[in-house]
Amino acid sequence: MPHTNQAATPYNTKAVSLLELCTMAEVAALLCRTRSGVDKLRARDPQFPKPLKDGAKRGSRIYFVRQEIEAYLSERLQAREVV
Repeated sequence: MPHTNQAATPYNTKAVSLLELCTMAEVAALLCRTRSGVDKLRARDPQFPKPLKDGAKRGSRIYFVRQEIEAYLSERLQAREVV
């Protein structure tokens, strides 16, 4: 029986974990805040997920990993239920 390397197949979703990226506008909509509100939250809360920057310039677009934003919200909800 031939042994196949499942990690090498492009259709094996268990081997490849693609991250879904969100823009600042999408994160703001998800959190029901303005873009400046998200910036204030990022400055105030060190636990807020760090963005990925697309370039070295100051005005380069930033992206967030959707799973990290969702995990952040889940942690905040769980902390609220404990109190």
